[in-house]
Amino acid sequence: MTSDLTTSLWHQTCQENPASSVLTGEVTADLVVIGGGYTGCSAALKAAEMGASVCLIEAEVFGHGGSGRNVGLVNAGLWLPPEDINTRLGPVKGNALSQELGKAPDLVYGLIERHGISCEPVRNGTLHCAHAPSGMQDLQRRADQLQSIGAPVLLLDAAQAQSRVGSEAIHGALFDPRAGTIQPLGFARGLARAAIKAGAQLHDQTPATAINRNKGHWQVTTPKGSIRAKYLVMATNGYARAMTGYSAPAIVPVHYFQGATAPLSPAQQAQILPGLEGCWDSALVMSSWRMDQQGRLIIGAMGALDHFGSSIHQSWLTRKMAAVFPALTGAKFESEWFGRIAMTQEYLPKIGKLEDGYVSFGYSGRGIGPGTLFGHKIAEALISGDEGLLPLPASTDHKLPFARLRGAYYEAGATLTHLVNDRI
Repeated sequence: MTSDLTTSLWHQTCQENPASSVLTGEVTADLVVIGGGYTGCSAALKAAEMGASVCLIEAEVFGHGGSGRNVGLVNAGLWLPPEDINTRLGPVKGNALSQELGKAPDLVYGLIERHGISCEPVRNGTLHCAHAPSGMQDLQRRADQLQSIGAPVLLLDAAQAQSRVGSEAIHGALFDPRAGTIQPLGFARGLARAAIKAGAQLHDQTPATAINRNKGHWQVTTPKGSIRAKYLVMATNGYARAMTGYSAPAIVPVHYFQGATAPLSPAQQAQILPGLEGCWDSALVMSSWRMDQQGRLIIGAMGALDHFGSSIHQSWLTRKMAAVFPALTGAKFESEWFGRIAMTQEYLPKIGKLEDGYVSFGYSGRGIGPGTLFGHKIAEALISGDEGLLPLPASTDHKLPFARLRGAYYEAGATLTHLVNDRI
């Protein structure tokens, strides 16, 4: 299987299709944005709303990268718990980031409502599920840390979690009422539509082929045109392409695959995730499951579907579904797809400092909330001239040795786990 976006359920059910065209000719703008996912479209929208002239270019179609292949969990915060974030950033910066990201779902769902984005929004919370009794220790640690900074999370015992998930395979869960689910591609394309309506120029099928700095301005070259702008936002994240004059920050390429069933029967929908919470588990090789608006069950896990181990991942997915939801034993997946996660060594997103610009990357599996927030804040900081508005300080010292080797290690580990592990 290739990584073609059209193989995904999200492509098949997306209701947002903003009009766009290939960039031709020369354009002058205050801000040029490269990348049409959550970060890029959020930045374009915010800058346009602040009165700036904006030109965004996307090499493929809006949401082509991780934004369109996402699980669709709108989480509050990062995968790392607050004290781990503080260890990496220091308590002042760490606490500030945790507080900002705790409000990220408010930003996402606020944008959806304000701009009428058709993306199946459900804000019934998420469940971080214990895959084994030992998983409750980690969830208790997370609950303690999150509650200490004011997060309204609730630790559920096995019976409470099993009732919400509709599965006896769960040993407890951490419930976060701030979070929810969306149709991820619909949200990305809805942001693009909103940015266009706000006055930004957005062009798809327009890759940047070269970038250079000339007399205090950025010059971005494309196959059929060019853009001259004072400010630059680089928002390609895990799907950066080679371009003359720019080297993308190193990331660990980690992949995540998903499968979607046909719509479940009304009786099955009443039993499985009746509250429509989005879920993921505490296993070392993480997996996730959720429902869409039509009642399809979507299950995913770490791994790619474009190599010799693809059948191992796909076989495991079938076993996983039967183990968590025995009533679905033998059910088929109607759609399967995968995407790339940009991971950093610290498991933290980063903002790289450019001259009159920024590069945002490394969401490490939490693209929706952080990506939308970072794009919003970066645009605000650039157009206002106040770098203090950034959710974390920009840096110029990003290093990640052996990035591709690390990615291969993660993929090998996921494949081996899915080969030998018959349990969930």
